[in-house]
Amino acid sequence: MSSSIPSAAQPFVDIAEGQQRDVGPADVIVEDQPPPASVVGPIRRRKLDGVLVGVGAVAAIVLVVAGALLTWGHNFADDYVGRELSSQNITFPDAATLQADNPALVGHAGQQVTTGAQAEAYASYIAGHLEGIADGQTYADLGTPERAAKAAVQTAKDQGASQATVDELQAKATALTAQRDSLFKGETLRGLLLSTYAWSTIGTIAGIAAIVCFVAAAAMAILVVLGLIHRHRTA
Repeated sequence: MSSSIPSAAQPFVDIAEGQQRDVGPADVIVEDQPPPASVVGPIRRRKLDGVLVGVGAVAAIVLVVAGALLTWGHNFADDYVGRELSSQNITFPDAATLQADNPALVGHAGQQVTTGAQAEAYASYIAGHLEGIADGQTYADLGTPERAAKAAVQTAKDQGASQATVDELQAKATALTAQRDSLFKGETLRGLLLSTYAWSTIGTIAGIAAIVCFVAAAAMAILVVLGLIHRHRTA
């Protein structure tokens, strides 16, 4: 009974049966061998190093540009705030006045307002005075009472009220108008000072951000140099 023998095992069977036959290349199975890792690995690592170095260099440049722009913004805000405040010639009252009105501001006594921090402090000084003008009411709050007081004066005149009554109503309307005018001026100045303080704060933040950008750019530049050294050594 005959059986089929795999071709791969045929040379050994022939030898066992005493058949003298040379084993040729066709009788040997050669499996595919992967390329040596020592060749592929360094090539891929060099490409990766090149990509990382390029990305790091671009990031360092971007950070330097951002730091320069932020520095410009900081200097612009600082100079603009100082110049505009100095031109207003706003000065804190003396120590005795501040001690009576707002003891927390005594340290600013006699100083001219030239910085954002001083502008915020003076705005708080104004706020204390505004609260005492109309029992804490604002310019907008007095709008309706003022109009009502003026209308009452006109109504009294139309109805032929006595002069004393008209004068009393007029005095009330005039007082409300004066209070509202004072509140308008005070709130406007206070708002401008607080806006100046806000811009000063933004400038300060820009300055801090600029320092962070420059430090990050320096760190990135160091990493780029180290990456170039490593890439050169693995060449």
